Amino acid sequence: MNKITQLKNYLNEFDIEAAFITNPDNVFYVSGFKSNPHERLLGVMVFKEAEPFLICPKMEMPDAKSAGWAGDIVGHADTEDSMEMLYRTASARMGKSGKMAIEKSHMTVDRFEALSGLFSTSEFIALDNKINAMRVTKDEDELQILREAAELADYAIEVGARTLKEGITEIEVMTEIELALKKRGVTHMSFDTTVLSGPKAASPHGKTGDRKIQKGDLVLFDLGVVHKGYCSDITRTLAFGEPNEEQKAVYNTVLEAELAAVNAVRPGVTAAELDAASRSVIEDAGYGEYFTHRLGHGLGISVHEYPSLHGANNMAMEAGMVFTIEPGIYVPGKVGVRIEDDVAVTENGVEVLTKYPKELQIIHN
Repeated sequence: MNKITQLKNYLNEFDIEAAFITNPDNVFYVSGFKSNPHERLLGVMVFKEAEPFLICPKMEMPDAKSAGWAGDIVGHADTEDSMEMLYRTASARMGKSGKMAIEKSHMTVDRFEALSGLFSTSEFIALDNKINAMRVTKDEDELQILREAAELADYAIEVGARTLKEGITEIEVMTEIELALKKRGVTHMSFDTTVLSGPKAASPHGKTGDRKIQKGDLVLFDLGVVHKGYCSDITRTLAFGEPNEEQKAVYNTVLEAELAAVNAVRPGVTAAELDAASRSVIEDAGYGEYFTHRLGHGLGISVHEYPSLHGANNMAMEAGMVFTIEPGIYVPGKVGVRIEDDVAVTENGVEVLTKYPKELQIIHN
């Protein structure tokens, strides 16, 4: 069943006249058209009975057609009132009244006020949970793309390991990684590639900079690629030169914690149980206060998507879900280690999509 049909069934089930999808990732999910509209209006309007339409900047209409969208397209020029054009097209198909589902977590207040002013008698329903429920399990085509994206992430870590040498800066290593990926056809990273060395690795969201890599550093790589519209996300921490005993102890604790969560993945286990499986290892080793974030997050079209894997989330895992598992220990000013894999829930357990070795790699370049 295609995505539009699923949405039409949902609208009929709950007697909602229309759904207006505006998050570009969700527009891609239901239409196949990937666009960054900036401040311009982009959306797909799906109706309980009438045929859907896509609204986008006029200059992108040919791109939407070539992406495979076969329905009507409303193109708006920069000089036109795009919300008024949306209203005219939608009201001809649904009338002025009736409930409308929107993505409340995405729509701006400004745009909502315009929408509610035009559709003055409508009741606005949150569409977010329905879209999340649709996107949370991946079909086989999506899983294959995610496997390919993970393979490219593995390659990026290989490039990073080969590039390490004494005196090279973090940003120089990052540049070599991204250049190598571009040569393999990668046009976009999932997020800013992170290379953190020495004490900087103890910042979970540290920024790649001009620090020179030195013997004895742990070097943390956190990166991912966008491949055919889907994201990968991997973290590996490598030793440049022989690590000291504290570095080894922290690394081995994080590795044990990561494997504990990966090995616990199966249908029916909850996000909270996965978090606890990993966190308890780190707490038992005496580093609990230094694991300062959730276990992981959903992964797909967005690099961070539903669900959030943390200790208060009792959502049960289902076959087809894809998410990250990424415990870490961050001792400020001393040592930082994170190990992250992309995993898919299978009917009987887990498939680990990222394959780069997790045993501590000691680089002697």
